[in-house]
Amino acid sequence: MTSVLGKVITAMITPFDQRGEVNYDAVVKLTRLLIENGSTGLVVSGTTGESPALSVEEKLKLFRVVAGAAEKKAAVIAGTGGNCTAASIELTKKAEQTGIDGILLVTPYYNKPDQRGLYEHFKAVAAATRLPVMLYNVPGRTGINMAAETTLKLAEIDNIVAIKEASGNLEQAALICKQAPPGFFLYAGDDAMTLPLLSVGAVGVVSVASHLVGRKIEKMIDLFWKGEYAAAAGLHGDLLPLFKGLFMETNPVPIKAALNLTGFPAGPPRLPLLPMEGENLRRLEKLLRQSSVLPA
Repeated sequence: MTSVLGKVITAMITPFDQRGEVNYDAVVKLTRLLIENGSTGLVVSGTTGESPALSVEEKLKLFRVVAGAAEKKAAVIAGTGGNCTAASIELTKKAEQTGIDGILLVTPYYNKPDQRGLYEHFKAVAAATRLPVMLYNVPGRTGINMAAETTLKLAEIDNIVAIKEASGNLEQAALICKQAPPGFFLYAGDDAMTLPLLSVGAVGVVSVASHLVGRKIEKMIDLFWKGEYAAAAGLHGDLLPLFKGLFMETNPVPIKAALNLTGFPAGPPRLPLLPMEGENLRRLEKLLRQSSVLPA
């Protein structure tokens, strides 16, 4: 099975200038760079894009700018989820007018709804748009895990077409892949889990590391689909230190630091996040050289 969203979806950072304003010129440059380097989809204003620190106006402009720069060469997926259903519905309706191709909805954080609440929340937001919807389960960020049974119930809704599964629970993911209806797809939500999740039925990854090694991730997935499992596992092993290193501090702090080290103007994160510095920055630079992202 192949998803229309493709196999390598990049969870885009939001570049800022040194004043802390969104650097839209860099947004355009990054959009085109990611597409050139294997991204079949782009998530805008997700966790990696620092969505909690962006205003509604900034998000809508980001959606328009990325959609325009992508020129339909990759699916543009707008992060419109939150912990207020009414606000998510309002933003989703506005986002639909910006030229994007899909919606990403994270499980509501902080207020910790039960499984019934999760179902009703996602059902209500999905009903507010004609666009395809990707669910996002990331209990490490939100404090709540969406059970496989809830995901499968939501998968019966026509325009809910995928889930970014970042629970780290292989059994849960396997159950979703096994029982999901045709046309519903599971994506790894953690680079380090891509290959294990492919083995139970995932179709790709929503990646952070693809900012740096998109073509290698694409190759790893292709090797798996060709049945060259040992080669895929070997490439996964080569990439694993980078996958893990990009989470040595809170995402997106390390990936922004990494991009800045390569010369791309990612800028700093916004408060309450701070730029990487000191020993961790030195460790990251060493890792980028070992991974051939930077010259040795």
